[in-house]
Amino acid sequence: MATMSSVNPATGEVLGAFEELSDAALEARLARAAEAFRGWRRRPFAERAALLVRAAEVLEQRKEHWGRTMTLEMGKTFKSAVAEAEKCAWVCRYYAENAERFLADEEVKASATRSFVRCLPIGPVLAVMPWNFPFWQVFRFAAPALMAGNVGLLKHASNVPACALAIEEVFRLAGLPEGAFQTLLVGSSRVARIVEDDRVAAATLTGSEWAGAAVASAAGKAIKKTVLELGGSDPFVVMPSANLDVAVATAVTARCINNGQSCIAAKRFVVHDRIYDRFERDMVKRMQALRVGDPMDPATDVGPLATSSEVEKLTQQVNAAVKDGARLLLGGKAAGGKGWYYPPTVLAGIPRSSPSYREELFGPVAMLYRVKDLDEAVAVANDVPFGLGSSVWTNDEAERRRFIDELEVGATFVNAMVASDPRLPFGGVKRSGYGRELAREGIREFVNVKTVVVQELAAAPASQGATE
Repeated sequence: MATMSSVNPATGEVLGAFEELSDAALEARLARAAEAFRGWRRRPFAERAALLVRAAEVLEQRKEHWGRTMTLEMGKTFKSAVAEAEKCAWVCRYYAENAERFLADEEVKASATRSFVRCLPIGPVLAVMPWNFPFWQVFRFAAPALMAGNVGLLKHASNVPACALAIEEVFRLAGLPEGAFQTLLVGSSRVARIVEDDRVAAATLTGSEWAGAAVASAAGKAIKKTVLELGGSDPFVVMPSANLDVAVATAVTARCINNGQSCIAAKRFVVHDRIYDRFERDMVKRMQALRVGDPMDPATDVGPLATSSEVEKLTQQVNAAVKDGARLLLGGKAAGGKGWYYPPTVLAGIPRSSPSYREELFGPVAMLYRVKDLDEAVAVANDVPFGLGSSVWTNDEAERRRFIDELEVGATFVNAMVASDPRLPFGGVKRSGYGRELAREGIREFVNVKTVVVQELAAAPASQGATE
């Protein structure tokens, strides 16, 4: 069988090789998932919740261990990796505390004696997950799926096999029954076959457009539900009434979070003409001050990109934008030597005719746009095929209403950076996908919303029987 390599993005060092599952081993895991579902779905909410709380404890007790695994394999800074483990514990506790309420029977007044809606689990759910948040993306699916009574199957990105197996270990250490959550070390070419397997009830994917289209196509042929969270080119809009100092500081954080590799990172900075020059100057200065280096060093702000191909793609996109007429204000050239580093970069004046104007740049590259008024700000913000998140900075109430109502995105944060939160639904529109994760909406994506009607009838009279 083929193998998957775990490579340290900071050095290029091969950390280990992991053998892909054989066909027989994959079949055994699918069978185990189907068997586990039959028992797991019958466990009371309280029992499921106790095990999810235990998973949270395992994450917290060994957060430095899990954080190191993430950093060495994916390149995120160690401090952000530890925070990611803590956030995974949060989502486990959140659903342990709220799942039963989110899925409680809903009484409906109808003509019958009693009518209600009950949410029931549907079976094994396949999660196809990306490398950029190797723990969080998985746990935000797994916690609600498990609490709803489903079981989980994880096909993780091929460059993070150690993280994929570590997540399975978390649930094993927490005491979940065998088969309730399993990692499938398989390549992308085998995903369609898994989706189409009759034992798999549904699929969720976080990743690229092409990967989402492939999984949705396979699921559609098999008539199965999917949730897709795809790319984003989030606008960060700044108007004259904003607190500019806070906006600029947040803009830099929002662009470079996770080494710039986040779907909901701010990528396009749409700034009103009256404050544009100061915003550009201050942002370039702050981006230039960021420290690029070893992700294990607490002083590092920006670590390496996850793979060499990500560096190559980002280099091509930036070079193409400059060739098309964009102004390169900072950075723009990958560092030489060991590791897959790309410096904080600022582009301005990207022509609308340039492909980079609408593409997602997955790395620490900020694109600045000057607009003359509110109407143009809304138009530029919406002028991409994506619609995941948005951040708008204004203290004008009328402007806030316009942005909230007219930005074509799944989330609008006013005077704040876009972030996922277990208490709030998460997802996008347009080519950023469909469906929602997290909050009440997320746990109800993969359940059978069953209508139940009970009509009470008088008992039939007992038969007289034979006389003596």
